Amino acid sequence: MSPPPSNADGSAEPSFPAERHVLEPGCDRCPGLVESRNCISWGTGPSDASIVVVGEAPGYGNPDADRWQGGNWTGKAYTSRHSGRRIRRLLETVGYGDEAYYTNAVKCYPADPDEPTSNREPTPAERTNCRTHLLTELETVEPAVVLATGKHATTTVLAAEGRDLEGFLETVLEPIDCDRLDVALLPILHPSYQDVWIGRLGYDADSYREAVAETLASCLESA
Repeated sequence: MSPPPSNADGSAEPSFPAERHVLEPGCDRCPGLVESRNCISWGTGPSDASIVVVGEAPGYGNPDADRWQGGNWTGKAYTSRHSGRRIRRLLETVGYGDEAYYTNAVKCYPADPDEPTSNREPTPAERTNCRTHLLTELETVEPAVVLATGKHATTTVLAAEGRDLEGFLETVLEPIDCDRLDVALLPILHPSYQDVWIGRLGYDADSYREAVAETLASCLESA
């Protein structure tokens, strides 16, 4: 059997499972999302994962890509070439590639009405409608850590706690105890904007990756 392809850092190319954890086939709670999506992007990963990675919503993706088409076309969260591959590679590199479940706060692609292949932010109503799906996933998987990628994912998880996010950058890599959800919430930079903000937070790529690894390990040990 041929070995899996390697990245420049020697880590194996991350993969994603064949199955999707479908919670509501054909969900039509949000008319705008039903109109703009190609398919619903459900969570993927082991149902007993110790880490649940939460993004905001799937992007438009690339239906012509050979493999990393994106959740809007694969129906699986974080399967795009840019964001999906980057976050899965990060988890694989820091040693948790097999312990993570990937999902989004909003499961459908929110198209910009003026530019159908560009994202808009999900509306408050869309976030609320989809939050029950996220809560069901967290209740089913029972992770020790929720790794929220970016401001919007962090905001959604805190909303499930009845809490507001006052400033995102101040929370990056600062664990937040979530009593209602019974998890540690760990905000990190969204992979699409990681390169923009790493330096402003005092990291380079290597030190940021090391900080993610150390903080995740600490959260898991404390669980």
